[in-house]
Amino acid sequence: MFESKPMTQIDASELTADLIRCPSVTPEEGGALVLLEKLLNTHGFDCTRVDRGGISNLFARWGAKGHSQTFGFNGHTDVVPVGDIAAWTTDPFGAEIRDGVMYGRGATDMKSGVAAFAAAAIDFVQDTPPEGAIILAITGDEEADALDGTTALLDYMGTEGEQMSVCLVGEPTSPNEMGEMMKIGRRGSLTAYFTFTGQQGHSAYPHRAKNPLNAMAQLMNLFGRYELDQGTEHFDASTLAIVTMDTGNPATNVIPAECRATVNIRFNDAHSGASLTEWMQTQLDQVAQDTGIEIAMQVKISGESFITPPGALSDLVAASVQAETNRVPELSTSGGTSDARFVQHHCPVVEFGLVGKTMHQVDECVPVDQIHQLKRIYTRILRDYFA
Repeated sequence: MFESKPMTQIDASELTADLIRCPSVTPEEGGALVLLEKLLNTHGFDCTRVDRGGISNLFARWGAKGHSQTFGFNGHTDVVPVGDIAAWTTDPFGAEIRDGVMYGRGATDMKSGVAAFAAAAIDFVQDTPPEGAIILAITGDEEADALDGTTALLDYMGTEGEQMSVCLVGEPTSPNEMGEMMKIGRRGSLTAYFTFTGQQGHSAYPHRAKNPLNAMAQLMNLFGRYELDQGTEHFDASTLAIVTMDTGNPATNVIPAECRATVNIRFNDAHSGASLTEWMQTQLDQVAQDTGIEIAMQVKISGESFITPPGALSDLVAASVQAETNRVPELSTSGGTSDARFVQHHCPVVEFGLVGKTMHQVDECVPVDQIHQLKRIYTRILRDYFA
């Protein structure tokens, strides 16, 4: 078990192992934030639990509140379910090391990242106390709806007058090799749910029914063929995926009264959730008018697209990554959503972390030496930021 001792170097791999052994499947805290709070308190950080809506969150600060030079780290200790436990070759919460690789749920996403930046921050303030402050904002609600996680921490900071000058989110960012990519923004994401309502009837007498499937096929075909854009300066082209079409109709001689479809859109900065919703509504209204079928739409916007323009923060992180890995990271906006979508309203934010190839998979794992390398990168970032 990891034991914190003042004025000693924190072993980020040992801390990662202890965090993996905490079964913190969303929304369970699992002991992970309790462990971190005790460790950070021991090393001079002022810690506050910011729990909300049944979700556990931890805010920790070293240094004066409201300092104009405050570096922030953001990350999460919650993990996705293990899935088929019989498919694992190790205990998902055992943190077993084989051939220099640590296995366990959260090994990549992202208990190793949290351990690396917590260890880097602790060692840095002990060795060279900076003129400024460091904030760690760690949530237990990133893998689910994220309604009471980083948003709760940012709400708390706003109420208490806490302010990060810049923030680094420690999510896995590199596709294959350590240091090859960092994120300076993310695409937006929305999901639209459609319900098509007609009139049930016999399939031999279609003129006596109103078939909602015809309207669904027409609208989904329109969506599937439409090109939203061809990309922008920092983003690839937006994508629209039809993810399900359902009738629940087991009979071949019945025209159903209702059917449903769902689409997911990942969009760049040429659009907003509102503009895409308006576009879908226009298409929906036209199909409803053409077919006489009632169509209802519900839209859930998970996040808007955003970008932190290349500049001082991305240069700082890139230089540290290059110094430790001999790679110049690509500045990317690819991938899904992350909690950076919330932080971007508070301060400039970028993301850098481990290789993400095994995240959410059976036998999720991380090379132990990469955990130590990530800690060195984060330490160098702090050193150069406060230089």
